[in-house]
Amino acid sequence: MTLETRLQASPERIASAARRVMGRCEELARVTSMTGGIERVYLSPEHARVNRLAAEWMRELGMTTRQDAAGNQVGRLAPAGVPDAPALLMGSHLDTVPDAGRYDGIVGVLMALEVVRLVRHVDADGAVASPFPFALEVIAFSDEEGTRFGKALLGSSAVAGQWDESWWDLTDADGSTLRQAFREFGLDPARVGEAARRPDELVAYLEAHIEQGPELDRADQALAAVSSIASARRFQLIVEGEARHAGGTPYDMRRDALLGASEAALAVERICRGEHHVIGTVGQLEAFPGAVNVVPGEAHFSLDLRGEFDDTRDHTWTAIAAELDAIMGRRGLRWRSREVHSAPAVFCEPLLQDVVRAGIGAEAPTLFSRAGHDAMAIGAITGVGMLFLRNAEGISHHPAESVRGADVAAGIRALAESVLHLAAEPR
Repeated sequence: MTLETRLQASPERIASAARRVMGRCEELARVTSMTGGIERVYLSPEHARVNRLAAEWMRELGMTTRQDAAGNQVGRLAPAGVPDAPALLMGSHLDTVPDAGRYDGIVGVLMALEVVRLVRHVDADGAVASPFPFALEVIAFSDEEGTRFGKALLGSSAVAGQWDESWWDLTDADGSTLRQAFREFGLDPARVGEAARRPDELVAYLEAHIEQGPELDRADQALAAVSSIASARRFQLIVEGEARHAGGTPYDMRRDALLGASEAALAVERICRGEHHVIGTVGQLEAFPGAVNVVPGEAHFSLDLRGEFDDTRDHTWTAIAAELDAIMGRRGLRWRSREVHSAPAVFCEPLLQDVVRAGIGAEAPTLFSRAGHDAMAIGAITGVGMLFLRNAEGISHHPAESVRGADVAAGIRALAESVLHLAAEPR
């Protein structure tokens, strides 16, 4: 059954929904702690403001709203007479990286609200309900990026019941702990477990998101279904050499830690280029003592390693570690690493891939996501499905991030169609 048959949704209605999404993306972009750019971090005044806006938009649709124990904003529309029905959860995140774009995460929350607007049932008296045997919920996750405390997926991890007590001691750049920030925001750290959802409370999770890569743009395609989300490992590495006078130390006596780290970064690129669907990035590099006239005695650098499959990713790390042994051995250096993040690949449920592809129609492409998403955490408690929107040139985490209004309209239609296809499945 098509969306037009079910809801008589005209192209004008879909276009109006897309314009509303684009306008609200601009409105949310003005909620920022950064002069001349966009930045919204977890448990900040800006977090509170966007939650209030999201709650207002949810109530406008007849949804009941709540801010959960981890600071996620949730709206719910239950079937008439079945207030405790399990829910189809849709959404994404409203937090950002520093100097962010307007659409990463945000567009997925706003599209989910428009899907509710399209599929909800409004009776003759104006009462609003889900037309399905399940409730419709939209969630605006509070901390997907991990910008403030260095740990991503805090909001969705709480919903998945995977909160780690060691996280309370994480600190931000000002030295505030996560526990302190919780209290200052008005949340009770002792009650964070109340954000957790049980599997029997959920039907599935659907997330719309910009691709954050160039594949759709290169193929001139607006939308894609997502097959899986990359496995990831992150490391902090230290190279130890010897700090000596820059002018007085000849090359044959130098143990330059920065050059060793630089060669290691080039090795990461070379090794990962030779692997299928493995991406390695050295995003941070710092030399010590950092003086212009001193040979660096120590260097610190990061490694972000992502792969479609866990075993390929791990094989690549083994190859990188062996190459670092060789590099440091030649240069008379020592190295060590500390793993700071590890996440397995998350595969979208086959049924949900099918309904998303059916929602898109016309031989919808399927892509693997190299970027992480809240669906990674939610996959621990329910099946997940994702829809990607074209992102011009794949630029994301940057002010130049761009989404076409026509693609948003197509995505709203496809996501709504996906919900209808899911409702027709005998689950």
